Amino acid sequence: MEITRTIKYEADRVKGFGREVMSVPGCEQLESCIQCGTCSGVCPMSIYMEYTPRQIMELTRSDFKKEVLTSNTIWLCVSCYACTTECPREIRITDIIYELKQRAIKEHQYPRGFPIPVLAQEFSQMVYKNGRVAELPLVMKLFLKTNPLAAMGNWRMGMDLMRTGRFTLASERIEAREDLQKMLDAIDAKQG
Repeated sequence: MEITRTIKYEADRVKGFGREVMSVPGCEQLESCIQCGTCSGVCPMSIYMEYTPRQIMELTRSDFKKEVLTSNTIWLCVSCYACTTECPREIRITDIIYELKQRAIKEHQYPRGFPIPVLAQEFSQMVYKNGRVAELPLVMKLFLKTNPLAAMGNWRMGMDLMRTGRFTLASERIEAREDLQKMLDAIDAKQG
């Protein structure tokens, strides 16, 4: 994959973005990043990323919101926590990346065609509505919103999963969904 980079200008910055991220619990330490590159060196996915974890940390701190939220880097993080455990400043890099993912989803700023943010949105909407996730509707929504032709190539596997009881057509719901929805709404209000 060839990546083209552009020069960053002052006008590309969204003033306060880095401070907003650092105000989230678990992300406060970003300010103490010394740009040593340890996070990028231990990241097993950094060779595939548009920006390395070190670069994402600095771009975030420097208020380059669009570059951070639309990059593929935050979506390629596999949550192995290698960067966090090896960071000499004890920065919770994986938590910062989770926060960036949430912001990208909320603001629809992720790379188009990427299935991961669509999966996250559909998953959370299904949990909010039913209290549970039904795999078949989740997978179908994912394919329809990202790559409908891919569903055609996986029909045999889907049928095998249905035959063995791994996929079901029925949506399950928990009792007292309203209580769960109230809790989730309260969390959103507190974060929002």
